[in-house]
Amino acid sequence: MRAEEIQARLLYRDGLVLILDKPAGLPVHGGPGGGDNLERHFEHLCFGLPKPPALAHRLDRDTSGCLALGRQHKGLSRLGKLFQEGRVQKTYWAVTMGAPPAPSGTIDAPLKKLTTRAGGWRMVVASADDKDAQKSITDYKVLGSGNGLTWLELNPRTGRTHQIRVHLAHLGCPILGEPQYLPPNSPKPKEPLHLHSRALVLPLYPKKDPIRAEAPPPPHMLAALKACGYASKG
Repeated sequence: MRAEEIQARLLYRDGLVLILDKPAGLPVHGGPGGGDNLERHFEHLCFGLPKPPALAHRLDRDTSGCLALGRQHKGLSRLGKLFQEGRVQKTYWAVTMGAPPAPSGTIDAPLKKLTTRAGGWRMVVASADDKDAQKSITDYKVLGSGNGLTWLELNPRTGRTHQIRVHLAHLGCPILGEPQYLPPNSPKPKEPLHLHSRALVLPLYPKKDPIRAEAPPPPHMLAALKACGYASKG
């Protein structure tokens, strides 16, 4: 990714923080298998500081949208505290196959990490009395629907790995393009994952209004969103 390409994806910038519109399909950091990742291009986001910014949180490889970075230790520390205390307002958009049981609601389903026999892992819904279960809560609201698809706005109150993906599959309306959390023997999806980090609200400065950033939906989600009424809602 060239300097002008990643800089064009900036949604917000000040002395402590950057908010970036992460592209879908690119992991935020390097894995054991190597390959390209977003972090390796942070050198283009120094803007006069001696070191590149650092990740304040994570998004899945296939999730697009708002990603907060700390530009220096002070910014990263403040962001870390906000995320740890649950004071960051996170809004996601998803297009799902099928619809939830109600136009709006709350998914309160504990999650835990399960290691598979093949050496991989996945997140699963666990019973509340499971010692490995982590409290996981997601609020949702239907924004539109059409052609058997539903456009949802989601606000996770907790930040568990794959939380929204597992919660929606548990609700019976998995995300369009979901590669992992589908019923057994389901066909491999042909579409990319339709999950987007739409907005972040960061109360970073005590005497100022919260920082707000909003990322436009990625190109691969536009057709499904329009089928659900996105064009008429802006």
